[in-house]
Amino acid sequence: MLLKRLMLAAALATAAVATQAHADALDSIMKSKVIKIAVPQDFAPFGSAGLDLKPQGYDIDMANLIGKELGVKTEIIPVTSANRIPYLQTNKADLVISSLGKNEEREKVIDFSIAYAPFFSGVFGTKAIAVASAADLKGKTIGATRGAIEEQALTASAPDATVKRFEDNNATIAAFVSGQVDLIATGNTVAAAIAEKVPARAPALKFVIKDSPCYVGLNKNEPALLAKVNEIITKAKASGEIGKLSEKWLKAPLPPGF
Repeated sequence: MLLKRLMLAAALATAAVATQAHADALDSIMKSKVIKIAVPQDFAPFGSAGLDLKPQGYDIDMANLIGKELGVKTEIIPVTSANRIPYLQTNKADLVISSLGKNEEREKVIDFSIAYAPFFSGVFGTKAIAVASAADLKGKTIGATRGAIEEQALTASAPDATVKRFEDNNATIAAFVSGQVDLIATGNTVAAAIAEKVPARAPALKFVIKDSPCYVGLNKNEPALLAKVNEIITKAKASGEIGKLSEKWLKAPLPPGF
């Protein structure tokens, strides 16, 4: 009986220490004056290597902003889509800022901040074209990649629209850039790339087809760190800092209601 009591006491003590250590992630960051943040290395404009081979992009700027607001050094850790969550779970990173979307499976293993970056599919066109919803597409030609989520959504929601389907994204982009179609149904990152390379045909957002914003990922049971990250993001939205990141990297203002 005594042995069982000792074993139980030891187990409870171990659990308490583990819980305290896990809940004190923010305290550990502040004491070390370093925050380790995993960022994408192969997904422009969120994160990629610049001409100087240093990471650059929306997510890198966001990571540095969080470090600055905390008053600590930001240690950038380049990751891929495949290893970004394992890096977090094995404590190689304190946060993941890597164009991370939220879904039920991921929510079982990590926590998420409020959204810090827009990521969506939509209908885009030059500023001269007046379109605000699927109902306004009648008489317009829209380029879309066959089988893509944008093409499927338009088929269902805008039966009166003329959707020109192309076999791959490059063909869809070329059709819009050359003026073969009035509008293009694509992702906001693709629209940003077009705006950067062909300013004369810079695509402005007309309406969103599917919204899947990006969130900061962090380990479970870190309420203090989660609250602080949310506070920083909220402040950056209110001050216009996140809006500046959108203009800089996505070549567009934040979508309404973001």
